[in-house]
Amino acid sequence: MSMEATGKTPQPSLSLPWKTRIILSALAAITDASCRKNGTVNRRILSLVDFRCPPTSKSVNGVATHDVVVDEARNLWFRVFVPTQHAGKNLPVVMFFHGGGFVLLSPDDPPYDAVCRRFARKVPCVVVSVNYRLAPEHRYPAQHDDCFDVLKFLDDEENRSKSLPENANLLRCFLAGDSAGANLAHHVAQRACDFKFQRLKVTGVVAIQPFFGGEERTDSETRLAGTPLVSLKRTDWMWKAFLPEGEGFNRDHPIVNVSGPKAVDLSEIKLPPVMVVVAGFDVLRDWQIRYYEWLKKSGKEVCIFEYPNMCHAFYIFPELPESGQLIDKVKDFIHKISSDVATL
Repeated sequence: MSMEATGKTPQPSLSLPWKTRIILSALAAITDASCRKNGTVNRRILSLVDFRCPPTSKSVNGVATHDVVVDEARNLWFRVFVPTQHAGKNLPVVMFFHGGGFVLLSPDDPPYDAVCRRFARKVPCVVVSVNYRLAPEHRYPAQHDDCFDVLKFLDDEENRSKSLPENANLLRCFLAGDSAGANLAHHVAQRACDFKFQRLKVTGVVAIQPFFGGEERTDSETRLAGTPLVSLKRTDWMWKAFLPEGEGFNRDHPIVNVSGPKAVDLSEIKLPPVMVVVAGFDVLRDWQIRYYEWLKKSGKEVCIFEYPNMCHAFYIFPELPESGQLIDKVKDFIHKISSDVATL
């Protein structure tokens, strides 16, 4: 699964069961129906298919959950996933940021509730899944501010003791996310490098198919047109909904094109180790590989894993063998970085 990014065109074919293809097509159709041409979101349509998972104080498949409110005015809250079979074990904390193009979804949506339960059980770890504000009602930097504020909230001992189990070790805190959530994971980790936390230390980043872009149209954006879920039309719409108004729309904004012409100089920033996940049939793959290459050229510790037969968001489908393989890779990464931290 591991690869050094070579830029070669992947030869495999997209390998998905019909059930998964149908679900992906339905998700794409709902997204298109809800994203209006005037740049607003029809949340009424979304509410018709908006099924939510309540927290479960009793263990379900080895994981109990509860919700914690950080700021009611912002609807800023997070769901905590605790693996109940590891109560006496010192566990890393994985702060998870969901995807959805900064526009859709939340921690209590069934796919994200389920995948965070898998992470908590399989790694094992305590997962903190953040509900941040969504665009276009709340544009950048609202999402990034919300996620960073959760870090600061948990750095307070009183908040930590009320929110997390005693065996949650915030000195081994990993920031993880998929798609837009992986964009958040990178930028929040970068921001954390300049902040003096009292009890929390960000020790690693898991960037699953990160949502980056730019003014340029890459090979994968054109060659992979028509693959499931992600398209240029959808990503362009989401960037316009996300970027601040009044600044002039430009996808080379450093929050979008992280490794582009306006990229932050990482040479003096002590960014923690990063794991990047790429799929062969993801329209965004060229931007993701550039991200990996940029980190490597900047002298940062980074590894990349590719799933050549998969598309965007494949890992939320547990019926796919590659989904389980990815969970295992995340487990290995967290264990390796945690053991390195323990020997310092």
